[in-house]
Amino acid sequence: MEQIVTGSQMKALDGATIENIGIPSLVLMERAALALCDAMEAEGYLEGRLLFLCGSGNNGADGVAAARILTLRGYEADVCILGNPLRFTQEMKKQVEIAEKYGISFVKTYRCSEYTTIVDSLLGVGTSRNLEGVYKKAVEEIRHCGCHVVSVDIPTGICADTGRILGAAVKADLTVTFAYKKAGLCLYPGALYAGKLVTAEIGIHRQDFPLDGTEIFACEPADLQEIRRDPGGNKGTFGKVFLIAGSRDIFGAAYLSGLAAMRTGAGMLKICTREENRQQFSCFPEAMLLTYDDTSDLKALVREGLAWADTAGMGPGVGTGAQAARLLDALLEECTCPLVLDADAINLLSGKKEKLKNCKAPVILTPHLGEFSRLTGTEIAAWKENPVEVTRKAASACQGILVCKDARTVVSDGTHSWINLSGNDGMATAGSGDVLTGTILGLLAQKLAPKDAAVLGAYLHGCAGDRAAAAKGRAGMLAGDILEEIPKILCSLEGKEGKS
Repeated sequence: MEQIVTGSQMKALDGATIENIGIPSLVLMERAALALCDAMEAEGYLEGRLLFLCGSGNNGADGVAAARILTLRGYEADVCILGNPLRFTQEMKKQVEIAEKYGISFVKTYRCSEYTTIVDSLLGVGTSRNLEGVYKKAVEEIRHCGCHVVSVDIPTGICADTGRILGAAVKADLTVTFAYKKAGLCLYPGALYAGKLVTAEIGIHRQDFPLDGTEIFACEPADLQEIRRDPGGNKGTFGKVFLIAGSRDIFGAAYLSGLAAMRTGAGMLKICTREENRQQFSCFPEAMLLTYDDTSDLKALVREGLAWADTAGMGPGVGTGAQAARLLDALLEECTCPLVLDADAINLLSGKKEKLKNCKAPVILTPHLGEFSRLTGTEIAAWKENPVEVTRKAASACQGILVCKDARTVVSDGTHSWINLSGNDGMATAGSGDVLTGTILGLLAQKLAPKDAAVLGAYLHGCAGDRAAAAKGRAGMLAGDILEEIPKILCSLEGKEGKS
């Protein structure tokens, strides 16, 4: 797992490295400047004339140091300091002093049109107020400059904690961030404004230093190795999924969700659905069926399914009628195995989330933002303002694991949070959420802990979406395309199991 940090957490880690480990601030700054220069070279942003726009803080000092390094490498670089000299940090004063002794070019005015690349070194991760004055003016000029833009650590005007725009923001082609990704670079719109994101190691390490606030993580490709197969296993070993899905005239959601569970590795699947769907399921012979009609004893049906299952789920296409409500009540009352609730099952809980507290099973909920809003009473705009913290608080209140689906899906167990960095806008298509539900169920069936199944399920689902987009294009891909890529990813892991 990759650590993601907020602005205050980054400042604390920086301070701990200086105070506890003993690496001087100027040494860290020199490493940051070198990393910035190397990344600009690797990405092809050193052609022509460079302008470093610097603020009065340590972000500006990083820019001054980088301009010095590039000038000494033979590049043409000007520095324009927009920050008030009376507010220079000690590091900024020192970097300006060093640069002047090296004869670095400082300019008081500039024309963006005269430069090939502008380096945004105005404000760093500590910015929390809306931009104003010379900084806002500079950001607006950069926006219309027509040249390449590189941001140092974070684009000026992006909140490091939430990714929101602070009145105005630089839209970079490349952002070189130091030590750890910042949450605001992972969440939208910050992720869009960052352009290509490069994380540079400069000597700041977490070690045992405690962090205030919510700890945030993101999956990396190596984390998929946690999805393992037992060569000596059988279909019972790989788990049994009981899924309540589909309703009269609604078959596709149940099919996609169930097939995703099997494609993710579950050994057996039993789908509980309306009797009218029986004939349609002839195309899915691997699935067993429990069907019901208007006269069925639904509680007995649920008990039968749960007595057989290792994990259970409900929601895709099930509807919000009286029968669906009784099925959900029975499931929450009887279930003791890990449980996934999606779509209509979440809608049935709107205003009734206290029912979750009486459930004996660990519960994973996978709402999109509309369902999340109805479940928690939280406005979508409030979630957008601070996705990580709002999701964490809601997960704590629900006493479950929340997988809040959006352009950046956020997962939380009420204590820790994860930002899913895989996936793309092509996944905003009917049935995609049903595939995610099945993916998580498939991982639960294989005995992954609920937290791990939720986090890895979202990541695997997004990786499959990225592969589907590469093959079909984001506009034209379907949920079935995502589903078909899941076993291909798992297949690619099989040869690595013996090497880990």
